Amino acid sequence: MKSIWVVDDDHSIRFVLEKALTREGLPVRCFSNARDLLAALDEDSPQVLVSDIRMPGGSGLDLLAKVKARLPHLPVIIMTAYSDLDSAVSAFQGGAFEYLPKPFDLAAAVELIRRAQTESMREAVGEAAAAEVPEMLGQAPAMQDVFRAIGRLSQSHVTVLITGESGSGKELVARALHKHSPRSEGPFVAINTAAIPKDLLESELFGHERGAFTGAQATRRGRFEQADGGTLFLDEIGDMPLELQTRLLRVLSDGQFYRVGGHSPLRSNVRVIAATHQNLEARVRQGAFREDLFHRLNVIRLRLPPLRERREDIAVLAKFFLQRSAAELGVEPKRLTDAALALLLDFEFPGNVRQLENICHWLSVMAPSQVVEPKDLPQELLQPGLGLSIESPDAAATEAAPLPLPLPAKAAQALPAAAPAMPSFGAGPDAWVAEVSREARRLLAAGETDVWDSLTRRFEASLILAALDLTRGRRIEAAQKLGIGRNTITRKIQELGLDI
Repeated sequence: MKSIWVVDDDHSIRFVLEKALTREGLPVRCFSNARDLLAALDEDSPQVLVSDIRMPGGSGLDLLAKVKARLPHLPVIIMTAYSDLDSAVSAFQGGAFEYLPKPFDLAAAVELIRRAQTESMREAVGEAAAAEVPEMLGQAPAMQDVFRAIGRLSQSHVTVLITGESGSGKELVARALHKHSPRSEGPFVAINTAAIPKDLLESELFGHERGAFTGAQATRRGRFEQADGGTLFLDEIGDMPLELQTRLLRVLSDGQFYRVGGHSPLRSNVRVIAATHQNLEARVRQGAFREDLFHRLNVIRLRLPPLRERREDIAVLAKFFLQRSAAELGVEPKRLTDAALALLLDFEFPGNVRQLENICHWLSVMAPSQVVEPKDLPQELLQPGLGLSIESPDAAATEAAPLPLPLPAKAAQALPAAAPAMPSFGAGPDAWVAEVSREARRLLAAGETDVWDSLTRRFEASLILAALDLTRGRRIEAAQKLGIGRNTITRKIQELGLDI
């Protein structure tokens, strides 16, 4: 077993953590400064790193950047004083696993380190699985055409437009194009232009100068700068606002752009790969997408087939997703009976491969036995009428939502015993609203006086714990996915008693 490494110039902190972790049977190695730890990395590596933020001869910020450059998946816990918390959170959004405010509760610190250790082992399993499994699966002729196209483009720098329904694997294709291109040693940077508010998208793409707008306390590099020398993947390009389309066209034309609030032109050597589930020609006719930008992006077009056009791949994909889910959960993989597989083969999969993956994860959690029978499948498969309507791949329609997963086990445990099961969101867009209404009526009829607080707490707990489960406990990433602030999620976790 690899050791837990602790670096802090305070001898008492090192002593206390070393003794506590040793009592838990965890091997520990302590360092008094960042320099000695970096030297030790030449010969060994930790399972978890716990680092102070302020140390003589090198800060925790610098150490984090250097360690992440060498061990990108290593969980790093930053110890910081309360007065440093906001700046630390802001600086470590892309790096730290979690923060341990000083003074800390020793039992909570050990529990946090154990959680980071579990994360480290999951990452190791994931990397091993990734080394054994091909990056994309597909025996269907339509997918073989995609693979051949990726091969032909492997030595090209040309711009590529990937089209296909939501959940069909457009980002996987973009990553494969990058991996097999001359830019493979450079960064791959992805951004979903539909998921970022219009007011923030310009800054995300092009960066901003300090003081460019309220809250811009420091200069920030945008995605074009971050992707310099590599590939920038612009997902859902059809939803980009018109004014930003003009700026994007300028970058694609001459590689030059300005940060928000900046006056000096910048250049970035980036290959752009764009993707959309919409019909861009129709968007151009509607005046919602610039025709010149469309022609600039539409140099090479790859169409990804929906899953219903490659049914021969469903069995192998299902087996792969069941095995991967089992590895993540630390359980034996479930197996589908022929009858259960037949139902999968007959399903239309409006959410495509992403929906199949979610179904397999659902089965790994919810199926009562190792062998999955038809009765064990989710209602969306047993009653196809409950599923989403299928959109044509050329329809300028909104994104089809994937099959939602059940509430995580932690979330279910955290809810009051009297709480009813959370409704199935796949049963229609308003089904969960109806469930909440019925529960509210029941409580009101029973004479309860705190209905608002009770339902609000349960709803917030469900959202937060679902996000934490999806992000494997990373609070900052969970807050970003929920669209709330980092301080808000921390406060809510404490208020709801969810600090698990």
